[in-house]
Amino acid sequence: MRKKLKAIPRFRTEHAERAFWAKHDATEFVDFSTATPALFPELKPSARTISIRLPASLLAALKVLANKRDVPYQSLMKLLLAEAVEHELSVKRSVR
Repeated sequence: MRKKLKAIPRFRTEHAERAFWAKHDATEFVDFSTATPALFPELKPSARTISIRLPASLLAALKVLANKRDVPYQSLMKLLLAEAVEHELSVKRSVR
């Protein structure tokens, strides 16, 4: 037997909607058993600018590698850093 759902009110502002959902349980308004996964193919992860000091020789080596791969050196740095972090995290998971 399906539970009767309440009607979702119309909101004048995003702030009003946010305040409403902060005080109400969404399961009274939405049947989550019929939900489907949402895809956001154009969504890009947020990025933050940081400053990092590297030895000149390391930066030069990164630029040489990036040139060989025909990619910007900062993109290569992000790729290598992401791979290293993923590796470290997977090593930590396998140790547990």
